[in-house]
Amino acid sequence: MSDVISAAQPRYALIRETIRRRISSGDWPEGFRIPSEHKLLEEFQVSRMTVHRALRDLTDEGLLTRVQGLGTFVAERPPSTDVVELRSIADEIAARGNVHACRVEQLLAVAADAGLSRRFNLPVGAKLFHSVVVHSENDVPVQLEERWVNPAAVPAYLDQDFTRQTPGEYLIRVESAPQVEHVIEAVSPTPEIARLLGVPDSEPCLRVTRRTWAQGRVVTVAMLVHPGSRYRLGARFQLPPP
Repeated sequence: MSDVISAAQPRYALIRETIRRRISSGDWPEGFRIPSEHKLLEEFQVSRMTVHRALRDLTDEGLLTRVQGLGTFVAERPPSTDVVELRSIADEIAARGNVHACRVEQLLAVAADAGLSRRFNLPVGAKLFHSVVVHSENDVPVQLEERWVNPAAVPAYLDQDFTRQTPGEYLIRVESAPQVEHVIEAVSPTPEIARLLGVPDSEPCLRVTRRTWAQGRVVTVAMLVHPGSRYRLGARFQLPPP
């Protein structure tokens, strides 16, 4: 059943606010593909132009994202947490008194598939930069870093020598106060990841998926995979006074 629509406001504005409520209430969560324009015009009994105006406004606000050939989705939005200080893995290894080295496996431009287009809020086929780097501590692989970068935000990414500075070090230098999202999961490595890390396929791994925003757009999505036997993830927090 559609939400009640009155005549007090333009119909496109009422449709827009109805959709906004469905998103804010969680009925339409992030990544949800909303009904087609045809279904919406049938639900609200309005013209296609009216529905299109409502969807365009919400897309301009960043609440919706349109993926060519797939439809319109509720956009994945930046977290509303404080800015997180990022630290390069090279600095972490040096702080332990050990030697960092990295090996670049891939550094090239690619076309965004459906999954990446939704993560970046970009059309399918949009140009992205892609890198695969293996980080070692005292010649032992400890992290596989696979990263996609928005060229509009970091146009010189492919020109960097990541054997001299890590992708993380470079991005920390060029990004201005990014917002950061971390998702941490226990995973089994694919055969290719196991090969690059030099571990058996049965080795449990820790995967950190990191996404950063700056100036309202997604800058980079990275998947950092660590062999469970070679890495520990920890943090220290200062709780506010009661």
